[in-house]
Formats: sequence, structure tokens, C-alpha cells
Amino acid sequence: MDSPRHPREKTLLATVFLLNGVEFLQAGMMAFGAAPIMGQIGASPEEFTVVTILYAVVAIAAIAQMGWLIERLGWRRYVQASVAVFVVGTAICAGSSSLGQFLLGRLVMALGGAPFMTSARLMITHMPPTPRRFLGIKVFASALAIGNALAPWLAGEAVTADRWSVIFIVPGLLAGCAAILAIWCLPNQPAPAAQRSAQHLPAMAALVAGCFLVLYAFQRATYDFFDDPAPLAVCAGAGVALLWLVVRQLAAQRLPLLALSRLWQPRYLAGLALFTVCYMVLGANNYMLPVLTQRALGNSWQVAGTVQAGGLLSALAAFWVMAAILPAYPAPKKFYTAGFVFLAACGVLLFRLNGDADLWRDVFPAVAGYGAFIILVMATTALQAFAGLQQDAQGFNHGQQLKNMMSQFGVAAGVAVAALSLQWRNGEHYTALVARFGNGDAAFNEAVARLAQTQPAQVAVGQLAQQLNQQAILLASLDYFGFLVVFSLLGIGVMTLQRVLK
Repeated sequence: MDSPRHPREKTLLATVFLLNGVEFLQAGMMAFGAAPIMGQIGASPEEFTVVTILYAVVAIAAIAQMGWLIERLGWRRYVQASVAVFVVGTAICAGSSSLGQFLLGRLVMALGGAPFMTSARLMITHMPPTPRRFLGIKVFASALAIGNALAPWLAGEAVTADRWSVIFIVPGLLAGCAAILAIWCLPNQPAPAAQRSAQHLPAMAALVAGCFLVLYAFQRATYDFFDDPAPLAVCAGAGVALLWLVVRQLAAQRLPLLALSRLWQPRYLAGLALFTVCYMVLGANNYMLPVLTQRALGNSWQVAGTVQAGGLLSALAAFWVMAAILPAYPAPKKFYTAGFVFLAACGVLLFRLNGDADLWRDVFPAVAGYGAFIILVMATTALQAFAGLQQDAQGFNHGQQLKNMMSQFGVAAGVAVAALSLQWRNGEHYTALVARFGNGDAAFNEAVARLAQTQPAQVAVGQLAQQLNQQAILLASLDYFGFLVVFSLLGIGVMTLQRVLK
């Protein structure tokens, strides 16, 4: 006998796919296309990272509020309103010509689009509690893998064609399709008044301020960590104190925005910590891969995006292999170990690169290993962390919200850490290279003389300086991926020895 189905199962699954895919598509395109976008709006790297932080702060607040809004609007109106706000944000970004316009657009995008992933995951619970729900999980994970893989390809094509606004137009159109599908597959009844959570403006204000202070300290560490770390520590400490007050306040309320007391389980907390670390890796790697392939190795945006997209498609293959193995062999350790082994392989392959590296031969396999890591570790953690919440609908919903709030924090923190690493190591390597190749160095003088045969001497010196800077960026990138190897080995050890997620 067939399992009971949702009456609009195909439409519901298409909506899940679109919402989750849009979330990873737009985030991936923003990471890959950051440099050309900065050029279009006249923003410095420092200003652009502030935009990233403010996006994350608004995103965290929007995800925290989604349950409150669904209780009052109903699922259908909530999704359609979120998509409408998101589309307005994409339109502002696509037409922006200044930093202020772009910042406004990104904040509007966060307000409407940040809850897409959470919404997509919770929509799967609208399906009857039968084995067919696993089909929903497959669709959800496939959307993650495909959206993350298509992002660098589409961004590379858009930048190459000098149509960077496509980075925002495409997610807006896809989200609009999801809003249309929601008409047929989502309920529209608000929750009974007695079951609605109360609004907690002081807690929300403290949440926003605390997240901003912590993330701003991360961002400023990129520039001030080695010169004046004390104000950064004060800023981060104040942010942590505010976040702790939020936790205390929510724990004391009868109908809180987030029922944190239900989530105080070792399995969930361990999964939440691992999720946050994985999203930090996601943010850092998505920041560093374009730096390596485009800035350090000198490839075009189109070629770099195609290679990165092709490698990341391994996530889709890894998930379907995992889905085939899981029913017969559900123990998670093999997936965790394999995931971190793939990440270590990614780091080793990229750490060994030199200036003559071929993207398809040398970089593509490494990116494929990174893609496999994303799905093996994160999908396994999703199954394990929520195992104790399957019979607690509110706990499960709030657990998903908190997890995705931490994902926004993790991605922003990962970008900040990667930028800090790049700035530090790039400065060290550039100083060493300049000291090595000075005016009195025979190799330097020989190179200048050779280049001066076809161009003015000043131009030749400038070209050499550019080559030194490119070499310094390459060495700094290799340092980052060397650290990634060490991190991966630690991950293998920890996940092999841990006894919580099992």
C-alpha cells in the first residue's frame, strides 16, 4: 500500500527546491562576484565587509521573527510577503550605483530572503510523517548542492558579459516562481490566538546589537587585530554579554520567540556547534577560492566560475551516494570521517599549487573534495542533531530557526577570518618578496632590463610590482589552505572520538 501523500506534493517539493536553492544561489554568487560588485558600486573591501555583517545581522533577526509572523499571517501569506520583500531588495541591488543604494538593497534582501532556507525545511513537515518525508529531504539537499554549484558559474558568466545585475535578477525571478507555487500548496490559516508567541522587542533589540558587536569585532580584526586588539575584545565581550541576556530572557518567558529550554540537549547543541563550524568553512572557502583562481592564478572570471561550479557539483553526487547507503548503514561516523578526509584532500591539493597550475587538472579535484565535505558533514549533522526533536514540533521548528541563525553568523565570521588570514599573510609575503627583489638584486635588474626592451622602464617596474603582488597573494592563499589541512585532520580526530552524534 502506498504511503499517504501531501495533496499537492509535487508543488510543495518544487517550492521547497526553489526557496532553498535561491538562498544558496544568491549567497554563492555574492561571494564569488564580490570583487566586480565592489568595482561597480565604488566600495572598498572594508566597506563591503561591513555590508556583509549588516546583512547577517538583519538575517538573524528575520529568522528569529519568522515563527511570530507565520502564527499571524499563515504560511502562504508569510512566504509571499517574504518573497515580495526579497524581490524589492534584488531590484534595488540590481539598479544600484553607489554603496548606500547597494547596502539598502542587501538589507531588504536579508529581511525577506534570509528565512528561505528555514521555511523550505519546515515545509517538509507539512508532508505526512511517512517515509515519503525523506523524499522532501532529498529535494532540500539537492537544492542546496545545485544552488551552491550554479552560483560561481552564473556569477562568472554575468561578470564576463558585464551584466553583474544578473547576480540579483535571477534569484528574484526564481523566488517569484516559489511565491506563485505557494498559492496551491501552502495553508493560509493563522495560529489560534492562545498559541501565538508574544513579541519581545527588548530581546530582539539585544539580539541585533549583540550580533552586530560580535561580527563587527571579527570584521575590524581584519584591520586592527595586530595594532590595537583591546577595543576589539571589549566590543566582542559586550556583544557576547548582550546575547547571553537574550538567552536568559527567552528562557524565562512562557511563549518565547525561541523555546531554548527545549533545545538544551547534548545532541542538538553538539550539532549546532558543528553546523556553525561548517558554515564558517563555507564562508571562508567561498571567499578564498575566487582569490586563488582569479587573483592569484590570473584566470578569467568565466573560467574560474566554470571550474568551481563543476567541482561543487560533487556535493550532489555525494548526497545521492549517501542517501543510497543510509537506510542499510545509518551510523554517522563513516560519513563524518569521509567528509573531513575530502576536506583534507582539498587542502592538500590546493596547498601544493604553483603559478603554473591548471584549473581543470589541479583545482577542479580539490573543489570536488570540498563539495563532498559540505554535503556529507552537513547532511549527516542535520539528521543527527534533530533526532531528539522529531516528536516535539515546536522544539524542531525553533531548533531549525536557531541553526539557521547560527549559519548566518558562521558565514559572516568565516569570511572575516579568511580576510584576516589573507591580509596578514599577504602582507608578510609581500614584504619578504620586496626585500628579496630590490634595486640591488641581480634577478630584479635582469627582469627590468628584459621588460624594458619592449616598454618604458617605469612601466616595466610597475609590471614587476604587480607580479610580486600576485605572487604574494598566491603564497597567502596557500597558507590558508595549509591551515585547512590542519583543521581537517583535527576534524577527523574529533569526529572519530566523539560519542554524542552517533
